[in-house]
Amino acid sequence: MIVVSSCLAGLLVRYDGGHCLRNEITKLVEEGKAITVCPEVLGGLSTPREPAEIIGGNGEDVLDGKAKVVNQLGKDVTDFFIKGAYAALEKALEINATIVVLKENSPSCGSLRIYNGKFDGEKIEGMGVTAALLRRNGIKVISDVQFAETLLS
Repeated sequence: MIVVSSCLAGLLVRYDGGHCLRNEITKLVEEGKAITVCPEVLGGLSTPREPAEIIGGNGEDVLDGKAKVVNQLGKDVTDFFIKGAYAALEKALEINATIVVLKENSPSCGSLRIYNGKFDGEKIEGMGVTAALLRRNGIKVISDVQFAETLLS
């Protein structure tokens, strides 16, 4: 069984109220081969919501209490991101997920790259909070980009 970011299946859960539909992901969900999660919504954030970025590090640092997730208005939303990460982990463990496909660049779901914390559109290497927690617990995490590449090979 696979866990996928809800936005990749076309659910309107992104910070801007939109989605990042990937038809191949939707097909997996429709076939019962994948379930969807949105850590930010699971953590209690609304849709739409202010964009947020990790300040002072990456998802690993957030989990270790060394960095924070802050929205564009300057509000600390770290607790929502941590709560959502643990809820996503619980779902992945519950269904014995073999792989988790997450939306790249997100402060929750980025598995290779995240925004730099300056709200200027620049990205840096690093993981979001959920990706970091899942990996810490031995769960294979890949980005939507990596998933698409595996389909082409």
